[in-house]
Amino acid sequence: MQQGSSKPTQKTIAQIMGLAVTTVSRALKGDPKIAEATRQQVAKVAEEVGYVPDRAAQRLRTGKTRVIGLVLSSHDELFGFGSSMIEGLTRSLAGTGYHLIVTPMFANGDEMAPIKHVVRNGLADGLVLTRTRNFDERIRFLMENNFPFISHGRTDFSQQHNYVDFDNEAFAYQAANRLAAIGCNRLSIVLPPEGFTFHQHLRYGFMRAVREGGLDYVIPDVVTLDSNLEAIRSWAIDLLSDRKDTDRHGFIFPGEASYLALNAGLRSVGLRRKVHYQAVVKTNNAILEQISPDLDRMYENVEKAGVLMGQTLLSILDGSATGVSQIIQEPQISFHDVGWQDHA
Repeated sequence: MQQGSSKPTQKTIAQIMGLAVTTVSRALKGDPKIAEATRQQVAKVAEEVGYVPDRAAQRLRTGKTRVIGLVLSSHDELFGFGSSMIEGLTRSLAGTGYHLIVTPMFANGDEMAPIKHVVRNGLADGLVLTRTRNFDERIRFLMENNFPFISHGRTDFSQQHNYVDFDNEAFAYQAANRLAAIGCNRLSIVLPPEGFTFHQHLRYGFMRAVREGGLDYVIPDVVTLDSNLEAIRSWAIDLLSDRKDTDRHGFIFPGEASYLALNAGLRSVGLRRKVHYQAVVKTNNAILEQISPDLDRMYENVEKAGVLMGQTLLSILDGSATGVSQIIQEPQISFHDVGWQDHA
């Protein structure tokens, strides 16, 4: 649009495309009765001409903000978690007329403050939450206020709610069995802090595997996934400095950061993977594949989780949802034929 020209409207888009204004309006709202190809073309033209809906007028007319809020908890265990989640949600909202607003939540911050602010001031039509706790006060508040939401992670509430989650129990169980299969007889897993729902899922899967296999194990109480990298390095060095000659140690990491911290620490004292220890790591992208192609990995598709959550929340908002949606993503395995090497 040329400088000084009037603000583009839906009529502008309709004239360019040769469509009725009502068709453009319905397409921008994501009306499923309008062909998907038409909706995408309308969204493309709207972006090209710089069309921005008058949200104040829209809210007065419909009572809707056309905004989805993502409350993104900060954590570093999975590289690119936040960007992958945002990418997936953005993909799901494309062409629907909804926009995504991200509110970061930092460690030790008041988790309830942004939730209450959005709900009480009507700043979004729905919310997406991450990193759930067993009895998450954010979710309790949203359910009590009948506010549309979906969470990345489960809770222990008896009242059912919508979520998409990764099967961390299956991840820990399969990772432990993999380490046992390649000869590890002493296993460790670095867990998130207690209170997070995926702490108990990871622990259940890990303990089931070590009990079935009769394996020795160590679950650290001095470090978690939220510990700083230096603390994880120090813990790993101390742990392996006390190993017996018969110990073949295997580590399970629910994220790349903790593995890289341990690997750097052990290398600094002359200990190497495949010689002194083995590992299975959960990943979200291809970084570790580039660094260590033969490292056993299990993939969590965070971007896909974002797409699924966005689609589910949209169905709740447009009234097409049937019942509660609870989706569990299965781990994608990438194991390699790698055994132990001699100390030489």
